Parts: sequence; structure tokens; C-alpha cells
Amino acid sequence: MFNKIILAGNLTRDIELIYTQSGTGIAKTAIATSRKFTSNGEKKEEVCFVDVTFFGRSAEVANQYLRKGSKILVEGRLSFEQWTDNNGQKRSKHSVIVESMQMLDSRSDNQSNNSQANYQQQAQQSTQQYQQPTQQPATAYQPQNMQQHGQPEQHRQPQQSLPEIDVNEDEIPF
Repeated sequence: MFNKIILAGNLTRDIELIYTQSGTGIAKTAIATSRKFTSNGEKKEEVCFVDVTFFGRSAEVANQYLRKGSKILVEGRLSFEQWTDNNGQKRSKHSVIVESMQMLDSRSDNQSNNSQANYQQQAQQSTQQYQQPTQQPATAYQPQNMQQHGQPEQHRQPQQSLPEIDVNEDEIPF
């Protein structure tokens, strides 16, 4: 059987980080994803809220760099949880156990005091251990206008620009 889920969206609340007695970090939060579609000529949007759980170093990095509203892409597996509430009612929900993550906020959106290079390097280190061996890890951010010893170059190199693609969201089949 196969249990894999990929979600991209915004965090709906700040990370709640706790540690087990053995010292393993567990971070919990939720992600909001949306789907835009047209029904009877009227544009609509459907929003889905999903609880997510990070473990280990990934939990610590998520707690350090992510806040409510942060954009993130997570890969993981669905988990079904059941419990009995204080009123004796049986409750249940699905959540995602995160196996790898990618922070999608741009550098200007990062509210941390740390540098972008440190931000990317720690994100890469935390997600590498949870990725499948066949996947290529992301490369750390390297400013183009810095020399080996951190000194700015005299001449700035032109930056590559990615081509812009115009996509009509109504034509996307998912």
C-alpha cells in the first residue's frame, strides 16, 4: 500500500514545540490550502485546513523559522487519530506526519535575524535526513555578488531571470 501526501499552503498558527523525555522535538501546527474553481460561471474558492506534525531536527527548524502565515510545502503521510473527549464523545481526525518540508517564503518575507544563507542551510540539513535517497537535496543560498571571504565583488554579475508563464487557474485540472 502507498500513503503519501504533498501539500502547499500557509500555516494557520504558530508552531507548538514540545520535547519527549528522550529529547526528540515534536512540533504541531496546521496548514491551509486552497483550490480555485468555476461553478456555473461563478468563481469560487475552497479552503482546506490540515493539522501537520514535524519530528526531530525538522521540528526545531520549523519552530525557529516558521510563523503563522508562512508559506510551506510538506511531504508526508496521512495519519488517522481517534480519541474520546471530556464529554465521552468519540472523536477522530486525519493529520499529516511530515517527512520533508520546503520553506517557500521569499527572503524579504523572512522575519528572522539570521541571514538567508543560514536559513537555507539549516532547512536543507533538516530536510535531507527525511528525504528519499533518490531525491536531490536543495542547494544552499549563495549570493552571486560575494567573493570567497565574504567581500562584495567590484562588478555585479547580471542575475538570471526565469521566464514568466501565464497560467489561467481555470484551466488547471486539479
